[in-house]
Amino acid sequence: MIEQQGRIGMVKQRTKIDKKQPDSTYYDKKRSTDQADQSPTNSLARMLGLLDLFTSAAPSWSSDALIQALGTSRSTGYRYIKALADVGMLTPVANGHYILGPRIIELDLQIRNCDPLYNSAGTALGTLVDSTGLSGVVCSLFSGSVLCVREHLAPDSPPRLFSRGQRRPLFRGAASKAILAHLGAHQLRNIYNKHSGIIATSGLGTDWSTFRENLTKIRSAGVSVSIGEFNPGVIGVAAPIFNHSGQILGSIGVASDDSKFDHKNLNDVKEAVREAAKKVTDRVAVIGTGLDRAARSVG
Repeated sequence: MIEQQGRIGMVKQRTKIDKKQPDSTYYDKKRSTDQADQSPTNSLARMLGLLDLFTSAAPSWSSDALIQALGTSRSTGYRYIKALADVGMLTPVANGHYILGPRIIELDLQIRNCDPLYNSAGTALGTLVDSTGLSGVVCSLFSGSVLCVREHLAPDSPPRLFSRGQRRPLFRGAASKAILAHLGAHQLRNIYNKHSGIIATSGLGTDWSTFRENLTKIRSAGVSVSIGEFNPGVIGVAAPIFNHSGQILGSIGVASDDSKFDHKNLNDVKEAVREAAKKVTDRVAVIGTGLDRAARSVG
């Protein structure tokens, strides 16, 4: 319930309604707002935004709560809910509540069958886990964040390891920093201007010059190493994956409980991760039609 209230607040912030008493310009403003809200782009964005409300902490939502989060009229809210339910993105359960629907499971299967990054990484990821004895993950660049798309767990994998479908920011963890370091200079400048505070607390630099130098070191090493940046006591090692045009696409890496990790083998693990990243990059170039895209929305 607490998370639902918080997420309702965030959605309301984006789509708040002016509830003050109308003045002489109220109806003109309302007419303009209604016209903007009725545009196909705005309507689609609002409707699909409902899916973001469903989390492991708040998996079930009533139609009234969904409409409240939308901040639209009841008729519009019911229309959006019905449209998502009709295509299987939402499914009704008891007491007028909804959960995410079976169509999402079908789409996930499609991704597993068709995603070039997911398929390109399978063999290399398995080999990496077998050779190092550590759990492995493959991540992709997703707007201003990093998304885990595939994992292969070792028998003694650390708890709460980054797993498929989870997102993390660009500034913490080896898997994220291996991607961040290979973004273009213009993208990095924009990212720094927007997130300098977070970057400083992430240990990447308190000014632009230091931030750039730290990322240059990661690029030169071809691998990133982090300890405890997400899960306390977990060490991660990751290397970048590129598309056919040489643009950063994602990363591949391993993770282990730092107390059980033999640091004398760190250089060997780094080399194994770099080699795995090269194999995935080479494979993406062969089967990765459509992946030659720039990360235009990053930052």
